[in-house]
Amino acid sequence: MTTGVGALWSARNSLRILVKRDLAVKYQQSVLGYFWSLIEPLGMGLIYWFVFGVLYSGATRRHLGDAAGSYPLFLITGIFAWMWASSALTEATNALTGQARLITTMNVPRQVFPIGRVTGRFAEYLAGLPVLAGIAAIYVAHGKIRLGWSLLSLPLAIAVQFVLLVGVALLLSAWNVLMRDIERFMRLIIRVLFYATPIIYPLALVRDSGMPTWLKIAYELNPLVGIFQLHHAIWYPDEFPDARLLAVTVLGSLLVLAAGWWSFRRLEPAVLKEL
Repeated sequence: MTTGVGALWSARNSLRILVKRDLAVKYQQSVLGYFWSLIEPLGMGLIYWFVFGVLYSGATRRHLGDAAGSYPLFLITGIFAWMWASSALTEATNALTGQARLITTMNVPRQVFPIGRVTGRFAEYLAGLPVLAGIAAIYVAHGKIRLGWSLLSLPLAIAVQFVLLVGVALLLSAWNVLMRDIERFMRLIIRVLFYATPIIYPLALVRDSGMPTWLKIAYELNPLVGIFQLHHAIWYPDEFPDARLLAVTVLGSLLVLAAGWWSFRRLEPAVLKEL
């Protein structure tokens, strides 16, 4: 793995070119261009705010704690991070099947292609951070939230999420070449993960629910749970994951990365033969 990381680092210019190409191709015939990476999550946030912040506001506020007075910020923070995750996983799944000619002709580590999809969607997430900061500034001005040390949760959340997404992307991209059902299966999994992760609702809602204890434990074994808690903790320190959840999140993400890297290297000969 150390050798592979070194080879990947030496191909960082190729990775940068692939990311720029993917972004250019994605928006080349779009009038609004990169603004679509902001419009979609903002539109989703508006819909969920209307449902849970207006229609079911009473039930929602009981579990939000400090976020009760700034639920739109809570929503947008989670949805922006989710758009990075869902788009990266969707596009990474066909990162090899959709670029077969490049993969068989370019002399670069093949991990560059799925990692490039994760990096490209990360660039879109970064483009949305100024919008997120602007919304937060409005609530700061009205005294709804207070900024402090919790802002340090942002780089930690980004780092852990990037590690997890790269690991999953390596797994999915390689297996999808050999079993094309993976791509269809992931559409269902991504829908399930959206509601099985505290993105539009607080983790306290799950912990205070009447679900069996074993189901709550299984729920928190999902590394995305701790990652989104870190994202929400940027503005709401009470949402910062406890030591157990943080350890599960970090170790789980590292294990997924190791498994993804190992699996990709083992499957690479079969993948190249299939392509």
